[in-house]
Amino acid sequence: MSSLTEIEVAIKQLPEGDIRKLAAWLQVYLDETWDQQIEADLESGKLNNLIAKAEANIAANNVRDLDEILHNT
Repeated sequence: MSSLTEIEVAIKQLPEGDIRKLAAWLQVYLDETWDQQIEADLESGKLNNLIAKAEANIAANNVRDLDEILHNT
């Protein structure tokens, strides 16, 4: 297998269009990997405490509208 340094050198030799295609592919790959990790964490129960806390905050109406948070209003 190639080392990271070898891959970096090879990428620098690619035409810009190919680099952009590689970047898009890599983003999809990372997104899919993240989704798989979240699913695994959910199935294993690692997120149960966070989910319970969020549900308790919702039940207590201790939440803010996302627009309010994003726009600091």
